[in-house]
Amino acid sequence: MKKGQIMEGTVERVDFPNRGIVRTNEGSVLVKNVIPGQSIRFAISKKRSGRAEGRLIEVLCPSSLESREPVCGSFPACGGCTWQSIIYEEQLILKAGQVKRLLGPVLRGTSDRKARSGEIVDTKSEAIENTESDTGYCDSINSGSDTELESIFEGIRRSPQEFSYRNKMEFSFGDEYKDGPLSLGLHRRGSRYDVLTVSDCRLVHPDMTAILRATLVFFQEREIPYYHKMTHDGILRHLLLRRAEKTGEILACLVTASGIGSEELQQYARHILSLPLDGRIVGILHMKNDSVADIVQSEKTTILYGQDYFYENLLGLRFKITPFSFFQTNSPGAEVLYSLAREFVTGKKSQVTESQPISCQKRPRVIFDLYSGTGTIAQILAPIADKVIGVEIVEEAVEAARENAAVNGLDNCRFLAGDVLKVLDTISDRPDFIVLDPPRDGIHPKALQKIIAYSVPRILYISCKPTSLARDLEILLVNGYQAERICCVDMFPQTANVETVCLLSKLHSKHHIEVELHMDEMDLTAAESKATYEEIKTYVLEHSGFKVSNLYIAQVKQKYGIIERECYNKPKSEDSRQPKCPPEKEAAITEALKYFKMI
Repeated sequence: MKKGQIMEGTVERVDFPNRGIVRTNEGSVLVKNVIPGQSIRFAISKKRSGRAEGRLIEVLCPSSLESREPVCGSFPACGGCTWQSIIYEEQLILKAGQVKRLLGPVLRGTSDRKARSGEIVDTKSEAIENTESDTGYCDSINSGSDTELESIFEGIRRSPQEFSYRNKMEFSFGDEYKDGPLSLGLHRRGSRYDVLTVSDCRLVHPDMTAILRATLVFFQEREIPYYHKMTHDGILRHLLLRRAEKTGEILACLVTASGIGSEELQQYARHILSLPLDGRIVGILHMKNDSVADIVQSEKTTILYGQDYFYENLLGLRFKITPFSFFQTNSPGAEVLYSLAREFVTGKKSQVTESQPISCQKRPRVIFDLYSGTGTIAQILAPIADKVIGVEIVEEAVEAARENAAVNGLDNCRFLAGDVLKVLDTISDRPDFIVLDPPRDGIHPKALQKIIAYSVPRILYISCKPTSLARDLEILLVNGYQAERICCVDMFPQTANVETVCLLSKLHSKHHIEVELHMDEMDLTAAESKATYEEIKTYVLEHSGFKVSNLYIAQVKQKYGIIERECYNKPKSEDSRQPKCPPEKEAAITEALKYFKMI
C-alpha cells in the first residue's frame, strides 16, 4: 500500500465514532464515515507504523443495514448525520456494540492487575486529550464478547424522539463552492470551507429551519458578504439557535465581524419576529466576533429584542439557559439520561416523567457535581442529599445554575465557577458521592488524581465520548474502583455519538479473598532494579525493531503500578501535554517488562 493508491474493500465493522475497518487483499485500512457491510472505493491518505488510513471516494455497494431512504436532501454530503439510511433500531445495536468493544478490554485488562488499596497511581502519562490518541487507543484493543462486561452492561436506552430533537444548532455562513452564492448551514463532510444550506434538516425543529431560511434570504437580498477564514474579510460568521422543547422559547444569535450597521440589525430582528412559528422568540442577539479563530464566540453582545436567555423544563424543574450555557442538546433524551443517573445513584427505578424525589437506602450527605453546566444534575439529585456542590468553568452557566436553584426552591445547592482542578482545593467539604459529567476530552489527569484521593464509596461517570471514558475508567479501576453498572443512552439519533453512564464503587478488602504475599513480591524497588532503561530499550529494539524513549518506558511502568520517582524537570504550564506511547510500542515495552519479570 502506498499513499495516494486507490483501493477497494468491504467495511467489516465501525468503531466509535465513525472509524471503519475495511478489509482489502493487502490488509486492513481505517476509513471514516462508512457503514458496516458497505463495499467502497477509497484512497490511501496516510501510512505509518504499519497502519494505513484511507479517504472515502465512493460507495460501490450499500450495506444491508441501509434499508430506508434518507429523509433529508443534504444527506450524505452534509456532515450533520451519519446513519440516516439505517433504521433506528439498528443504530442502537451498532452504538451499544461500539461501547462494548471499547470498555470490554478495559475491564478485562484491569481485572488482571490487582488494585492496591490506598495507593493512587499517577495518571499524568495517560492524559492525551486529542483525536490522535483515540485512534491509537482504539487500535490497541480487540473486539468480542466479555463475560465481565456482559454482567454489568444494561444495553442502550433510546431517545424519545428520533428526529427534530436538537435544541441547539450552530450554523455557518459561507458558500457551497468557491465564489458561489451565499449559503447558511453546515459544512460539507470532509471540508473546512464548503457550507451546505440545510433548509430541510430533520435533526431540528421546523422553527429553526424557518429562521435559517429567513436569515439567508435577508442577507442574500442585501448582498452582505460572509467572513472569509483565509483572508479575514467579510461580515457574516454564524447563526446560533436554541429552542426549548417543553416551553417552545427560542433564542436567536447572529454572529458577525465588525462592519454591519445597527439599522440593518434592527431590520433583521423585525424580519425574524414576523415569521409564523410554533414556538415563541424570546430573544434576538447580535454578537460581534473579530477573532481569527473560526469558533462561535462573542466579544460584545447586543440585545436586539427581548432577553439573552430562555427557559426549559426537565423532570419537573425549570432551567434558565443562556447562549453559551452547557445544556444537553436533546431535551427529551436528557430526561431519560438524568432519570437513569438518578436511578444509578439511588438504586431505585424511576420513570422519565417523575418529578418527586426518590428515597435511597443510604442517603449521601454531600454530593459533588463536577463539570455541572447549568446545574441540571445537581438539582435533580438535590432532594436525596443534604448538600450538592457543583463546579463549572463557564461563569455564565454558574450564574444560571444559581438562579435555577433559587427558582426551583432548592436551598442545598452551591455552585462554584472555575476549573475543577483548581476549585477542588478551595472546598472544605468532603464528598460522600461524586458525579462526573466532563466535556468530550474527559477529565484532566491531575483533576482525576484529586477526585480519586477523596476515596468516595461511589462515583457516577456520565460520558458523551466513550473513548475518553475508556481512558479515565482504566485509571479509576487501577486505583481501587470497580464498575457496577454501565448503560448507554442515545442522545444523538442519526449520528455516531452516544452517551454512556457508568456507576463505580470503591473496592474494600472485606469483600475480597485474602492473598498471601512474600516481601519480595511487594518490593517495587526490587522490581525496578531487574532491568535498566537501557536494557529495556535494547530488548525492545532487538525483538520488535522499535526505538523507545525513557518517557514511553516510564508511562508503561506507571500503568502497571511500577511507580517512578517524582519528575523534577516538570513543564512550567500545568496544561502542557506529554506525548503518549503508541499502542504498538506499548505492547513491545510490556513484553520487555514481562521478560525481565517486572510485571
